[in-house]
Amino acid sequence: RNGRQQPPGCLPLRMAQPIMKAPLKGVQAGRNLLKKKSAAMTLQFRQILKKVIQTKVLRGEVMREAAFSLAEAKFTAGDFGATVIQDGNKAQVKIRTKKDNVAGVALPVFEHYQEGTDSYELTGMARGGVYSGEQMTKLKKNYGKAVELLVELVSLQTSVIMLDEAIKIANRWVNAIEHVIIPRIERTLNYIVTELDEQARERCYRLKKIQERKKTVKEKLEKRCPA
Repeated sequence: RNGRQQPPGCLPLRMAQPIMKAPLKGVQAGRNLLKKKSAAMTLQFRQILKKVIQTKVLRGEVMREAAFSLAEAKFTAGDFGATVIQDGNKAQVKIRTKKDNVAGVALPVFEHYQEGTDSYELTGMARGGVYSGEQMTKLKKNYGKAVELLVELVSLQTSVIMLDEAIKIANRWVNAIEHVIIPRIERTLNYIVTELDEQARERCYRLKKIQERKKTVKEKLEKRCPA
């Protein structure tokens, strides 16, 4: 009517107004919740990204110190690479995973732990004595710190990737709700209101015509049959 296209599955009835307003309020509430969730994830994302940068800087310092320790240990204890390879049948440092919930997103957290006894406790002692043992202890300590930082960095970077994807999905939903779903419901409501107004005007017009017709008929009857 008048060039307006009726939305599919919608009849311009008065009872349809509250039926369409209820989902509109629900969609708007869902959009607001998604915005809050996206803001919380973005805040956490920035904090984790800051930790990633700090950890990378610290990793460079620790790896440099570990490399110096390795050079010192080789100078005092000789080349012990063959011994390490021979005894490296079972890993002593292992990784376990737990979950951390951030704004409804489950993020994996990696932790390293030591299992078993130190297989290299006496490595290099035969050549360098006590001083060699001190260098080996320092070497193991520095590389242990390096492994700890690498595991932490992997955990943080994984969280960054997953949060970034979750933020993109949440923002896509917000955009879809704001630019597609809500306008569609509002257009439907506007159509219902416009049609109801036009129906009310048509009823008034018909009633007015009926009254005028009755008045005309009455006047004609009065002329034909004067009292």
